[in-house]
Amino acid sequence: NISGALCISQAWPGMARTVYNDHKRFLETYLTPYPGFFFTGDGVYRTSEGYYQLTGRLDDIINISGHRLGTAEVEDVVNHHVAVAESAVIGYPHEIKGEGNMLAFLPLKHLSLGYCTAETLAAELRELISKKIAKYAAPEYVQVTHRLPKTRSG
Repeated sequence: NISGALCISQAWPGMARTVYNDHKRFLETYLTPYPGFFFTGDGVYRTSEGYYQLTGRLDDIINISGHRLGTAEVEDVVNHHVAVAESAVIGYPHEIKGEGNMLAFLPLKHLSLGYCTAETLAAELRELISKKIAKYAAPEYVQVTHRLPKTRSG
């Protein structure tokens, strides 16, 4: 049971070997952070049984009132709510705080569509995040959506 950065110790077929016209950037991004390993940029959790669970990009960091917070960390807590199917959390600009706070987009599970009002869900999520992470980590806005945009690979 350990969390950390996903790094790969051996080359594999189809592995990137450079960044077009910027080999120095390739070396700094993927090979310098953990010498001797290829750094994927992803966080990972390994269970005691040896299974791996990707926890998200390590570079998705939001600065909220001086606290650096990973979006994947908040999404993981939000996804534990019974009504939430999946989530996406982003930072947004704020006049005074700079980056400001977070906005959470949440598609709900089909069985949960009548679960509660958006305001009740937002309050429950803020409470859950306050307990699991910290009060400052609770998103200021919660937007219930039908689905999240996806890349071709999902």
